[in-house]
Amino acid sequence: MAIAETERLLISKFTLADAPFFLELVNTPNWIKYIGERNINTIAQAEDAIKKGHLKSYKTHGFGFYTLQLKSENNKTIGTCGLIKRETLEYADIGFAMLPNYEGKGFGYESSMAILKLANELFKLKKVLAITSPTNQNSIRLIEKIGLSYEKRVKPFEDDEELLLFAKTF
Repeated sequence: MAIAETERLLISKFTLADAPFFLELVNTPNWIKYIGERNINTIAQAEDAIKKGHLKSYKTHGFGFYTLQLKSENNKTIGTCGLIKRETLEYADIGFAMLPNYEGKGFGYESSMAILKLANELFKLKKVLAITSPTNQNSIRLIEKIGLSYEKRVKPFEDDEELLLFAKTF
């Protein structure tokens, strides 16, 4: 069931049926390069990741990452966008990823704007963050385009990689 709809997309909660899509997404070159290797190599591992990540987040926080289905392609799932509350960051952060054939076509912007609206109006968040690698220029451009402003560099993960932190206050 869709929690939001844009001109071209249906935005829905993940279910275990999305495991084949998730398996494909987390093994795409840009996911591995900018988000990281998740060692998800089977449908069962993808289902487990959905249970422990997406489904748990919906239950714990009321929000999470969502699937993006392209209306013009019979609601084919083409990407993900959503919010995650990490222990290492004070506020939830927005994230997005598309399958390679759908990158650079405006779906990240379209879905991110819908997610920000939900963050403000439905989830009543006061502030939303975004983190990205300093080398991920496409992500930086999109984060700025959706209205977040650079604040500082952070090291939110154990790998000690320095990331750029952006924020938007509602």
